[in-house]
Amino acid sequence: MQTRAKLRAMLSPFLRRFALICLFWTAGCLASLAAEPEWPAWRAELIQKLTGQLKDVNEKVEKTPTEPAHLSRRGDLCLFLGAFPEAVADFEKMIELDPSLDAPHWRLGIAYYFAGQFAKSAKQFEKYHAYDGHDRENGIWKFLAQEKVDGIAKARAEMLTYTEFDREPFPALYEMYAGKRTPEEVFAEIEKKKLTEDKQVMFFGNYYVGLYELMAGHRQRALELLRKAVDVRPEPETVYMWNVARLHWERLAKEMAKEK
Repeated sequence: MQTRAKLRAMLSPFLRRFALICLFWTAGCLASLAAEPEWPAWRAELIQKLTGQLKDVNEKVEKTPTEPAHLSRRGDLCLFLGAFPEAVADFEKMIELDPSLDAPHWRLGIAYYFAGQFAKSAKQFEKYHAYDGHDRENGIWKFLAQEKVDGIAKARAEMLTYTEFDREPFPALYEMYAGKRTPEEVFAEIEKKKLTEDKQVMFFGNYYVGLYELMAGHRQRALELLRKAVDVRPEPETVYMWNVARLHWERLAKEMAKEK
């Protein structure tokens, strides 16, 4: 017991959290097939890679704990590994060190969402909208967070407003979340515009329609669409959100596997 206490005292708070992250993923690998989905072959390699990157960047943070860039990277990696409170802590520390990073920090909004802090998540996306009011992806996230707190009617009544047309397929997706289109109509619009071969369009289409179906309680359909999004191998523009989509898919897959 004394040896164990000395070891805990030697470790920094984050190193203890890092050890728990590693334990979490190890436990996931050893879980019974009855409780775990059958993951694709690339997942284990990805988790190993992310965990190694987290170890490296943690060493940098230990040396320069007030460097926002290192906290930013560590927060991203914690998010990708499912350590959501740790991601929130690093992102909030960045803002504490440099308050100018607050408004543009949409990644903190995502971390709040996965950590279950939905009111804070919605507020963060409002801040980002005031900073950059062009991207409807931000409006969808604000909607998803607010719906968890206030319900769908109020979330729709208070959707962010946009004055400019932006990238596909977000105009149709945003109308779907506003209740003006069905999921089927979103995919029909993508096909009408001959965008079905565009990997980026199909990634975002499957992902955000999947989240909409999940919100509507259509879990099997949501699982199928989220998996389709994940199966679209990421391009440079979508690597970050691909990992976020992967987290949504993995969480739902685990939930549904446990119910069998």
